Amino acid sequence: MRREELERVVADVLAGIAPEADFAAVKGEDDLRDELDLDSMDFLNLVIGLHERLGIDIPEADYPKLFTKNGLLDYLAAKTGQ
Repeated sequence: MRREELERVVADVLAGIAPEADFAAVKGEDDLRDELDLDSMDFLNLVIGLHERLGIDIPEADYPKLFTKNGLLDYLAAKTGQ
């Protein structure tokens, strides 16, 4: 998937978890959890939602790679073959 498509998927998943969260407004190296006010359950639900939507396994050991917008999108791109 292209990065733009991945951004849409993440925004869609986030809309179901935290409707007020604006993924597009987050800068690349900002911590998603802080910027979008996601608690640990919200973050876990994001990971689960991405797993369901994209069909990729995200082991708990990889969670720190997903904390920033760039890290999340880079990780998803690598896992989906981009």
